[in-house]
Amino acid sequence: MVNVYLVMEETQMYNACSDPNQSGREIVDKIRMMGFNSAPVAAPFELSCGNCGQGFTMEFMETRCPVCKMVYGVTPCQAHDQASVKPAGIDY
Repeated sequence: MVNVYLVMEETQMYNACSDPNQSGREIVDKIRMMGFNSAPVAAPFELSCGNCGQGFTMEFMETRCPVCKMVYGVTPCQAHDQASVKPAGIDY
């Protein structure tokens, strides 16, 4: 017997993955739609905001710079890779 919940969960996670060509807005839209935006990343990242230069910690898959409010996002499949974090826009 197939565990339908497990299959749905695996499908949902796969659909939440991004390709390297997705923009930051596409990533944030996807994780918001899938409900992962408030999920914690595996290990918090220390980032420097690409807009204002402020250093901050990214603890969730969607995080804002505390100074300029630039929104950053990463998908669950890339949540272990700091290089996959992309900016979506200020107050996006």
